[in-house]
Order: sequence, then structure tokens, then C-alpha cells
Amino acid sequence: MDVRPIGMFDSGIGGLTVLKEIQKELPNEDIIYLGDTKRFPYGPKSKETIIEISKKCTNFLIEKNVKMIIIACGTATSQALNELKNTFKIPILGIIDPTVEYIKKSMHKNIGVIATQGSINSKVWENEINKIGKSVICKATPLLAPMAEEGWTKNDVAKDAIHKYLMDLKNIDALILGCTHYPLFSDIINEELENKVEIINMGKKLVDYIKPYLNNFNLQNRENKIGSCKIYLTDTETNFSNIASRLFEDSKIKNKIEKANI
Repeated sequence: MDVRPIGMFDSGIGGLTVLKEIQKELPNEDIIYLGDTKRFPYGPKSKETIIEISKKCTNFLIEKNVKMIIIACGTATSQALNELKNTFKIPILGIIDPTVEYIKKSMHKNIGVIATQGSINSKVWENEINKIGKSVICKATPLLAPMAEEGWTKNDVAKDAIHKYLMDLKNIDALILGCTHYPLFSDIINEELENKVEIINMGKKLVDYIKPYLNNFNLQNRENKIGSCKIYLTDTETNFSNIASRLFEDSKIKNKIEKANI
């Protein structure tokens, strides 16, 4: 058993969709969440910059004595995961591999992926899905993460953007939401695809992977309690708390946020 917290980081609010899934399935785990709102968005940045940023986030979480780190960001996973694993001794999990494992075991043959420009440019989704013998169409959707940070996830602007982005992704069996911000658009995406395509939330697939992982490495917190969650932001003057309040139905979440000076 290991009662230390799980560490997570993302460029902003996207990782909260992963946090919500972890809290639902692993309610007794303590979590430290780092939102790097000062450097958002990660999508347009170079690989070298993403690696540098990811190392800073990892060091911050290690200083908080976490037992493992989850990169709750598609862009950072695609650009920095291997470098982080080679640099740090702590267990580090990305958001991509669990989803690829799910696709591998599924009956889906034609896969669509929407993600940030950085994730698509890395070709990690294309390469990993081709390895398992599936067809894949990848589409950069760079406007969605900034829209999510503004809370524009259910309005007409969001509907118009989703419609234009998905016009070329009709002949697919499943659509991977390759950025953790994108589950916030799930309702509109389902409507656009007429509820005929499985919409894959990476956070849910990650939780399915983490549960046996914690058990296999004796990292589970088996204390009979509800876990705590501490949230740190690198820039607190953002819309983060408003969106988090709606997502978690917690009007007092703003009082739980602390500044991370990194």
C-alpha cells in the first residue's frame, strides 16, 4: 500500500476531465493536480519547449512527494513522455497508450483522431494505430482547446467549429478525443456524428489501465476514506475556477486552488 498522492499535470482545464474519471473510479486516492495555465496552450509549441515545460511540471509534482505522475495532456504525452521516463525514476503514465490498447482489443477498424496541432504533427497516433493494423484518419483541431478554456463548449460557436472539423471524418467506427479538453464537447460531437460512432474519452481508458497498474506495483491507497484533491495553477488569473466549478458542481472550488511558482 502507498498512501502518497497521485500527481497529474495538464496545460489547463483539460486534465480535469481525467481527474473526474479517476476520482469516480478511485475515490480513496489523494491527488495533486497541476494546471500549467501560464503556458497554455501547449498545442502550437515545439517539441523541445514541451519537453522543457513537462520537466518543470514533473519536478514540481515530485517535490510534492507523489507516488506516480499522470500526464493528463495529449500534446505533452505525444511529445515528452519518453524523455520524462528516461529522465525520472518515478512511474510516469501518458494518456495515449491506454487508448491504443483499447482500440487494439476492439472491433473498430476505421479510427478517427482529433487532437491539437502538436499531437497530430508528432504522428504518434498515426504510428501507434497503424502498428495494431487499424486504419486511422488524424485531424488537427487547434481551436477547440482555447474554446474549452473560455467555456465555449455548448454554444453555437462550438457547434459550428465541430461541424467544420468533423466534415472529413464521417466514415469512421470510433473517434478518439485526442486532447483532454475535448470531452467537454462530447454532446455536440455525438450530435454531429448522429450517435453512430463510439466517442472515446482517453480519461476513461486511462482509469481502466491505472486500476490494475496500481495493484500490480502495490501503489494502491487502501485506506477507508475519501481522497483529497489539491489543485495548483501556474496562473490563477484565468477562467479555470469557473469551468471547474461547473464540471465538478462545486461552487467553492476556487478556494481550493493554490499558486504554483514554476
